[in-house]
Amino acid sequence: MRLLQLVSPALPVGAYTYSQGLEWVVDCGAVKSEAQVGEWIGDALAGAFGGYELPLLARLQDAWRAGDDGQVAALNARCLASRETSELRAETVQMGYSLVRLLVDLPAFAEQPGWVARLKAVDEPAFPTAWAAAAVAWQVPAADALGGYAWAWLENMVMAAVKAVPLGQAAGQRLLSSLAAQVPERVADALQRPPEAWSNFQPGLAIASCRHETQYSRLFRS
Repeated sequence: MRLLQLVSPALPVGAYTYSQGLEWVVDCGAVKSEAQVGEWIGDALAGAFGGYELPLLARLQDAWRAGDDGQVAALNARCLASRETSELRAETVQMGYSLVRLLVDLPAFAEQPGWVARLKAVDEPAFPTAWAAAAVAWQVPAADALGGYAWAWLENMVMAAVKAVPLGQAAGQRLLSSLAAQVPERVADALQRPPEAWSNFQPGLAIASCRHETQYSRLFRS
């Protein structure tokens, strides 16, 4: 139940206000069909998200679970440094701040000894850092947590496409169904991928985010 709470669209962290550059590629006409949306999101799932953010989240869980707050801080700094544009960095910082504020007010988290102090000790916590703390504090198995985190990201990206392209609700569900089938492989890879093999090298995504920062009219914050 706690994992469902963490991945719910009702989690008040503002995820629905971000598209991570997708809005710009739609606006410029590079992505304008269900198939092209699936290709764009699938590439991100296999690339920067699956190849960097998911394995980072796995190691953050390990560090929180082991009580290694120094490693948590180092991984948090690495997460912030990996954001290639100002809006992508602002996104993870804003969502991290909102999640921390929520967690310290939730008895299910705040009443567990030491967790509030540990979380508040992290300087400028990124969203994966705060999210991993909640998953570990609530004893969510690592693989389940990674799968849930990936699902929440996928759902947000698809819903952004449904609004921006726009696509119908049935198309959104077809995309979720096909993209979710790739998640188990990405989770298995993230659990064993060593830090030296992490990669967020995805120039198209970075360019889209840069261009979105100065887009004349937009619905999303990234």
